[in-house]
Amino acid sequence: MIVEFRVLGPVDASIDGRTVALGPARQRCVLAALLVDVNRVVLVDQLIDRVWGENRPYRVRGTLHSYLSRLRKVLGDDPRITQQSGGYLLAADESTVDLHRFRRLVGDARTAADERALVLFEQALELWRGEAFAGLDVPWLARVRAELERERTAAVLDHIEVALRLGLHATVLPKLSTVAGENPLDERLAGQLMLALYRSGRQAEAQAHYQVTRTRLAEELGTDPSAALRQLHHQILTADPALSPPTGKAAPVGRSAVPRQLPPPPGSFIGREDELDQLTAALDVRAGSTVVISAVRGAGGIGKTWLVLQWAYQNLARFPDGQLHVNLRGFDPTGQPAKPETALRGFLDALGVESAAIPLDPDAQGALYRSLVADRRMLIVLDNARDTNQVTPLLPGSPTCTVLITSRNALAGLVTTQGARPVALDVLAHDDAVALLVKHLGTARVAADPAATDELIRRCAGLPLALGIVAGRAATHPDLTLAALAEELCDHAGRLDALDTGEAMLNLRAVFSWSYDALTPDAAALFGLLGLAPGPDFSVAAAASLTSLPVSRTAALMRELESAHLVQQPTPGRFRTHDLMRLYATEQARLSHTEEGLTAALRRLVDHYVHTGHAADKLLNPHRPPVEVGEPVDGSQVQVMADQVAAQNWFTAEHPNLLAAQQLVADRAWHTCAWQLAWVTHTYHWRRGQLHDNLAVWRIALAACEQMGDVESQTWAHRLLGYACVRVGLREDAMTHLKQALALAERTDDIRGQADARRGLAWALEQQGEDRLALEHAKPALELYEKVGQPAWVAWTLNQMGWYEAKLGEYENARAHCEAALDLYRVHTDHQGEANTLDSLGYIAHRTGELGRALDYYQQALALFRDLGHTYLEADTLDHLALTQVELGRLEAARRTWQRALELYEAQHRTTAAERVRSHLADTSP
Repeated sequence: MIVEFRVLGPVDASIDGRTVALGPARQRCVLAALLVDVNRVVLVDQLIDRVWGENRPYRVRGTLHSYLSRLRKVLGDDPRITQQSGGYLLAADESTVDLHRFRRLVGDARTAADERALVLFEQALELWRGEAFAGLDVPWLARVRAELERERTAAVLDHIEVALRLGLHATVLPKLSTVAGENPLDERLAGQLMLALYRSGRQAEAQAHYQVTRTRLAEELGTDPSAALRQLHHQILTADPALSPPTGKAAPVGRSAVPRQLPPPPGSFIGREDELDQLTAALDVRAGSTVVISAVRGAGGIGKTWLVLQWAYQNLARFPDGQLHVNLRGFDPTGQPAKPETALRGFLDALGVESAAIPLDPDAQGALYRSLVADRRMLIVLDNARDTNQVTPLLPGSPTCTVLITSRNALAGLVTTQGARPVALDVLAHDDAVALLVKHLGTARVAADPAATDELIRRCAGLPLALGIVAGRAATHPDLTLAALAEELCDHAGRLDALDTGEAMLNLRAVFSWSYDALTPDAAALFGLLGLAPGPDFSVAAAASLTSLPVSRTAALMRELESAHLVQQPTPGRFRTHDLMRLYATEQARLSHTEEGLTAALRRLVDHYVHTGHAADKLLNPHRPPVEVGEPVDGSQVQVMADQVAAQNWFTAEHPNLLAAQQLVADRAWHTCAWQLAWVTHTYHWRRGQLHDNLAVWRIALAACEQMGDVESQTWAHRLLGYACVRVGLREDAMTHLKQALALAERTDDIRGQADARRGLAWALEQQGEDRLALEHAKPALELYEKVGQPAWVAWTLNQMGWYEAKLGEYENARAHCEAALDLYRVHTDHQGEANTLDSLGYIAHRTGELGRALDYYQQALALFRDLGHTYLEADTLDHLALTQVELGRLEAARRTWQRALELYEAQHRTTAAERVRSHLADTSP
């Protein structure tokens, strides 16, 4: 028998992998007090002080003895709680207590070589499941919790330090940014973040973070940055070579990332031994020969996801290279199932692939995904799949990977074509259903009325979801007998129909109603409206927009709903709910609101997405021409973001909801909103390389604009849809839409629209190798931009013309146009455009034999690209620079430059460019 204890999160224990009920909060406090000093005697007075502090009950020693007796019964004889020398001792192997295992792993990591230390730190930090002793609130535990949090933070910092020494700055940067934001006055963290940003080519952000830290230290502590932080800042300003990552140690992006995407393990899992054994047997029998695929099927609420997660956490050691997870939303009542390409894109992000490196073609994306997971021992969980077609593109090709799929459908095609092992999941057997109730309520309460227990199980049809809700209601109402609960369920059955899912004969409405009926009126109204929200999850601000309540009030209501187990909060600030619960919520909304009220709520939510997205887009692209979106309707909450990072994070979190919202407004014929949502997501899609999503939203937008009959918006939609088609290689479609945009703009004397359309046509023609025709469209675009006074786009078009002319060999005109563009960019402080133009001037200087000037232009462009963190264009400029260095006879410098370009091309999976550079390196080898 193996007993394990966990305190780095909620206090719990398991025996042979099965969680045991530890009783009320004070009883868990007693166990925690013994676990902190495992294998050491804790005096009785110490225990009492730790558990009760100053609030000691009458006859406290008797109460303590009672708690200890119950713990002995729950835990058995090993580990043993014994009375010794005026106190109590819990004897156990320290490795079975996560707190002591954490401390041992951290201690070992601090004395190990860096490669080993990195692994040990990761293992230590993965033991944390949240706040230590979560849910227990006594003064002594608060002090211990604070100390443990300091230990955890120190371990995080040491882990980051090791990763930076190994050159893994790109891998730790996202986590480092989050931790630094939570600890803005920690100078060690500030220095680590500055170094990681600098090494990632984001020098400007590194310098900006130093200035923010310096200001905060002065304002809040009245001090200056330490000498070490000031020295690091000076090294960044001077591009000190000592800050370069260790040679040869920076792992290629996409291979170094170890994703850990599994949701938390199920808190209450009972039975299913046969099904767990089937999953293990599939892996043991077929491992090494082909991809192991198990397809778990069963009704909604039957526990498919919990089964898969339970097995996954029991077998984590089999998958050291990571775990991928996606909810495919195959039966989401509020929207369409997730597209395979969307899930694939999420996997590539998790595997560390830069956006610019992701191919446009879905088949190429799938090939890249399979290449990245090849030979890696990984678990891939495809949850809530609709059908075989949805999951097939997400299957790896390597026999080292294991795939677990859940679905309400049988997925017979997957069994036939891929040899998947089907695992059918039925309702809980009667004994397991009883065990589940015992786990929540204790043996005595369940055994007190076997008939009522049987009736509850029958009414819940053995469905774990329903039984869990029943148990939760009983646990929160200890004075309510199981017989009364069973009678209440029978009463509800007489006046509510069974929830018709087509899969289970049970009265889920009645079960859900227990939690719903106990809500305050405002929380009940919010719960109903949440069922209407498009997309997989929602923020507090989105929920506030649905209800027209203040954000602070809505946040309190969301806590009430979470306490009632009607919503979950898988990540801080973001909420979701089970799809069957969402169906019930929608029913309640339609019972308690008029159709006009529901429509108004949805309009407030859509306006939240439109106006917050519009503000975020302006932060990402301040030079973009403004589009009028009007004022949000009353009650719609518009989030305010401080900077580009916050805007980017908002789009990333809300992206699935924005797509779902656009589909909702298209279905409701809210044409203006459909067009506006395409507009606000355009910059994000463009920068993230989510080209197919961009194409899809502009197709919807164009259809909406045509229904509106508004020529100006149609002009925009045709042009931006044309741009989207260029990016995905649909050249004929691109030309059609761009010519239509030009025709509409000419018909309405829209000079700016004509310029934009001609610039787009020039770009499309260049992609087809028609540089002369491209130039013929760029020239009138320039005249039109000059006519309407658009200096940013005048500069863009001047550089565009100069580039086409340089490719055509017209170097004098090319140089004049690019120099004019450079002057404009510098006046209007557009560093992206400036860097692009410097690269063009470098190309022109190289082609005309001015190698020294070419060298200078390329080096200026590189400095700007690195400040912007634009590694995609940095790689191209490095390639150009190296060619110039070769002609200058600087072969060693050229080889170093090409080596850096090769690293970037490989990280971006630009195979053609990488092969070209390898050829250059071979040609110039000594």
